[in-house]
Amino acid sequence: MNRLGTSEQTSLSRGWVVLLAFAAFVLGLGYGFYVLWHNAPSLPLRPVSARADAPPLRGSLEAADGTPLAFSTEADARLYPLGLSATQLIGFGERNTGKGLAGLELDLEKLLVQGQSLRLTLDPLVQSIAEQALWKGLKAAQADWGSVVVMESKTGRLLAVANGPAFDPSAPRLNLQQDISWRNHAFAYALEPGSTIKPLTAAVLMEENMARLDTRVYAPMSRRIAGWTINDVVKHPETLTLSEVLKFSSNVGITTLAERIPRETLFNYFKKMHFMDAALLPPLSYQPRIAVQVAAPHVRPVHRWGPAEYANATFGQGFLITPLHLAAAYNILANDGVFRQPILFEGNTSQISVVFRPQVAREIRKALTDGIAENARLAGYVLGGKTGTAQVVVNGRYSNSVYAALFAGFIPSNTPRVTVVVNLFHPKGGRIHGSQVAAPIYRDIAARLFALWGIPPQLDNSFSKGKLVNR
Repeated sequence: MNRLGTSEQTSLSRGWVVLLAFAAFVLGLGYGFYVLWHNAPSLPLRPVSARADAPPLRGSLEAADGTPLAFSTEADARLYPLGLSATQLIGFGERNTGKGLAGLELDLEKLLVQGQSLRLTLDPLVQSIAEQALWKGLKAAQADWGSVVVMESKTGRLLAVANGPAFDPSAPRLNLQQDISWRNHAFAYALEPGSTIKPLTAAVLMEENMARLDTRVYAPMSRRIAGWTINDVVKHPETLTLSEVLKFSSNVGITTLAERIPRETLFNYFKKMHFMDAALLPPLSYQPRIAVQVAAPHVRPVHRWGPAEYANATFGQGFLITPLHLAAAYNILANDGVFRQPILFEGNTSQISVVFRPQVAREIRKALTDGIAENARLAGYVLGGKTGTAQVVVNGRYSNSVYAALFAGFIPSNTPRVTVVVNLFHPKGGRIHGSQVAAPIYRDIAARLFALWGIPPQLDNSFSKGKLVNR
């Protein structure tokens, strides 16, 4: 009996030992998991955001095809992948903070700083074509600066906004008051448009049934109006048709014909052509409304148009508009008499309004095709447009040495795809007129666009040997 009891006690003691050992093992394993959970951050069991409260990256700007124009990196760097292209339009910001200081970087600051990206209507290829032609022509003319606007005729989309000389936003910045290469002159500088306004005055006369292209007018080389003398520059016959008034760019001829309509009539057409609109581009559809800055035009109210002021207005003197305003006005002729608001951002809606009858716009385009400046002609293609050379006011007086040289036209002129405005400020040397320095830039742009579009030169079938059309 004693031997059996001793054996049972021994077996029971061993069971408790095993049970206690197992419990210790479980507790040790649990403690190990506890230590691993709290002391092994390299093995998280749930994702942790490293910058949960970090501000968003500055929004990017893109071309119409998605090509990046400006974007930011995690290192807070602002990059411009196309280098010198469209830099005046895009603008720049502070080196450290990225805060916009000029151009779209400034105008769109409230959106970009929130991480909002925007897509522009710019076509990178058209932009490059316009810039290369402008920079070449700018150097040849020794001009202070220049701009080119290329507007899609049927839609109002801005395909190119070129400025020169070239500007590098990543380079060390010079004195911004002295080095103005950073400015978007196409939007920011209002100037007298000069003789580029004559076709628009002619269109008003035709719309009001006060003249046709074959209407004849006595046009000597000068005339007196209210004590002022108006002169013509290009030698021409004393009697001209309206079409010839445009061809010879006769100040005398256009002012004489314009006396057939009240000055209020021309002023109201200037309104229809949006020559008084500071906010020419539509605002972005965000709250609060954000708009791209465009220099305000300067047009005297009609009650201040005396005989001399009215005469000057008919050929583009005495008021100021930007190259963008001029492009939008010429696009009315390209678009068969319909004004289309220029747009810079995809998704914006271009407002439209009728200004001229379609036939009036087409006849003016034909006159500008037949009378196009020699330096704007391109063999095998139908081109048309008008030159302008405007004196610049310096210290309150028209300068005898500082001019703006312009060309405004269509590509092609019979069925326009784009409207183009070229402007060079203060060309120097013996060649300062629009026909000499601005027209070749337009021709260069046209040649490259036709190549881009894959349009070959046309043959004139009226010649047995098939000569190229030369217009």
